[in-house]
Amino acid sequence: MSTQLERIAAKARADRKLCFTALAHHLTPEFLVETWGLMNRRGASGIDGETAREFEQDLNHRVIELVARLKAGRYQAPPVRRVEISKPGGQGTRTLGIPTAEDRLLQRAVARILEAIYEADFLEVSYGYRPGRSPHHALRALRDHIIGGRVNYVYEADIRGFFDHLNHEWLQRMLQLRIGDPVLLRLIGKWLRAGAMVNGVVVRTEEGVAQGGPISPVLANIYLHYALDLWFERVFKRRCRGEACLVRFADDYVACFQHRQEAEGFDVALVERLEKFHLTLAEGKTRLIVFGRFARETTERLGKIPGRFDFLGFTHVCGRDRKGRFAVIRIPSRKSCRRFLDRAQAWLMGHIHWKRPDQQKHLAMMLQGLYRYFSLAHSQAKLNWVRHEVELQWIRTLRRQGQRRRLRWDILCRSSWFVLPPVPRTLHPTV
Repeated sequence: MSTQLERIAAKARADRKLCFTALAHHLTPEFLVETWGLMNRRGASGIDGETAREFEQDLNHRVIELVARLKAGRYQAPPVRRVEISKPGGQGTRTLGIPTAEDRLLQRAVARILEAIYEADFLEVSYGYRPGRSPHHALRALRDHIIGGRVNYVYEADIRGFFDHLNHEWLQRMLQLRIGDPVLLRLIGKWLRAGAMVNGVVVRTEEGVAQGGPISPVLANIYLHYALDLWFERVFKRRCRGEACLVRFADDYVACFQHRQEAEGFDVALVERLEKFHLTLAEGKTRLIVFGRFARETTERLGKIPGRFDFLGFTHVCGRDRKGRFAVIRIPSRKSCRRFLDRAQAWLMGHIHWKRPDQQKHLAMMLQGLYRYFSLAHSQAKLNWVRHEVELQWIRTLRRQGQRRRLRWDILCRSSWFVLPPVPRTLHPTV
């Protein structure tokens, strides 16, 4: 973090009610150049077709010209380029908004300023898109709550189209509690109203924030900080007689409770709370399940088995460790595995004529990325299955290259190039 951001963060920590009225002057050419060095410069281009490499060729001149337009009030936020990607499992599509390279740089610079301020405000229950926090931290916190606490019920919820229905008026009101700089507020308002380019036509939006821009994650965290986190910790939790906890990663979250009555009360209160902020729950993805140390005894009396739920790509199951003690078993979810296999199949079909060693190198790289995230305890069997499925996909692709002779499995297994990396035992032993 730069010195100026450290000073902002220190002031935010010292006074939790301080409203910052002068922030835009930090958007200097030097600050923008520093921000550019922190960004991923391999992203797709926006509506102008300019790539990050092209923008970088004359970076110093471009940032000076950008700052001049900001100071003169002549900066206009361009619409994003709308891209539709398939959701996991093929259930519909998700809309992404790709900003231009220049706009992406300015969004990231403003996001850094907002992060310096709001890191002092965000609660421990929030883990998504925050420095020093990752999905594995959220998974570990959830496991610790369930194993070490008196958790008997888990409430799994999903907000329907959160990024598409984020209310602009509420977001501006939330920002004004901490941001009093009119230049920065107008700039964020321009991004919210910029719209998207669809088939050559600009479509304006009255709600939502485009996924794909660097400013979107921090705005989403701010929105849910006020709409959900603070309400749960300072209002609803204080009314509970038993234990209650929340773990949130962006718009994906679960709540744990000791008593069923309080869990059911949360279900009712949450609907009312989200409606106030123009959000709704996805009914098919919202449910209350029996889960925890005493879940097996509770469900056996009813002639049932403990429930299971998905969170951050893992299916959570009630189980036992080697000593017979209760353990939370996390294995890669069916949806996560299907998404990876679909991506591997699409890549193979698009690169069917690559040389076999080159195909092996890329598939090995894809699997290593999968292992780095999913290699928790108890995940090895599922990851071995995924690896075997990738081998079968590869063989079917190789057989499409020609019909003269069939490639046999036993022959391929003896080939020096037909080798995919084995599954490591556990890469995250503390998660």
